[in-house]
Amino acid sequence: MKISVRDLASLVGGEVIGNPDVMITQPGKIESAGAGDITFLGNNKYEPYLYTSKASAILIDNNIEVIKEVEPSLIRVDNVYGALGKLLNYFSKDFGPEPGLSSLAFIHESVSINESARVGPFSVISEGVKIGRDCIIYEQVYVGKNVVIGDGTILYPGVRVYHDCVIGERCIVHSNSVVGSDGFGFSRDPEGRFTKIPQIGNVKIKDDVEIGANTVIDRATMGSTIIEEGVKLDNLIQIAHNVEIDKNTAIAAQAGISGSTKIGKNCMIGGQVGFVGHLTIADNTLVQAQSGVASNISEPNRKLYGYPAIEYQKYLRAYAYFKRLPEIVQSIREMEQKLDKIENGNK
Repeated sequence: MKISVRDLASLVGGEVIGNPDVMITQPGKIESAGAGDITFLGNNKYEPYLYTSKASAILIDNNIEVIKEVEPSLIRVDNVYGALGKLLNYFSKDFGPEPGLSSLAFIHESVSINESARVGPFSVISEGVKIGRDCIIYEQVYVGKNVVIGDGTILYPGVRVYHDCVIGERCIVHSNSVVGSDGFGFSRDPEGRFTKIPQIGNVKIKDDVEIGANTVIDRATMGSTIIEEGVKLDNLIQIAHNVEIDKNTAIAAQAGISGSTKIGKNCMIGGQVGFVGHLTIADNTLVQAQSGVASNISEPNRKLYGYPAIEYQKYLRAYAYFKRLPEIVQSIREMEQKLDKIENGNK
């Protein structure tokens, strides 16, 4: 695949500085890109590579100032990461199953599946399932009874979608993720034995959601666990029964959200953050990695850090003292000793 810098600039909406006729064959990292490669620069930390890169072209953010002459052609853009997405999409290859329905897949006779959809070998599509236009179901996927999958959605190998769940349009679910497993619900009798509480709800995933590998979204006890439009979930996340995550929230790996917690719009949740159950988290909340959220966040636009999580800046100030705690304690002891001497001398 070859494309000129001029055509790539048109694709990403950028301005060419340098030779627009250079031909590009593939993207590459700025540290190691060579002739025929295009790379990108969106972080000042990597600016020194701009002047030493062997790439043929560099996608560069308009906010970055070029202070020396550079050899590669430049494509200047307002949003380098947005442009990078378009660039990588252009160069991406189709590794999906062959068009059509594999003869090695089991597809129940009652399934409604659009003729443009693809289903790979050894996948199981159960009774009553509806699969929309241009869906791609990779190998060894299980889709339970009465599941609905919207247009353009991709399920990678090993995905499990339990019965009655709904996945919207243009969603991506990565390998070995589970949608619709039972919530962690048990009652305990006077003798301490656990009895399982049936989980008879489902999971509803709206449009344009991406779910990383090995993430689990439990079905509701009653009603629905809901993942709203545009939510992005990293790998290895646990979302418990009846959780609701509102539009365009992003959650990093190994976070855990306990049952019936509601997270607002446009929140950013760092890795290994834990939420206790039955909380309400306001829109635009930012939570630093490894924090623990144990109470409602009612005001939007707050930044939280720590365990239990408190205001971000307050945590940093407190931690500055905490790091010096042994020295502070020693100073207090020395002052106490001096006061004791003064008090004893006055007797």
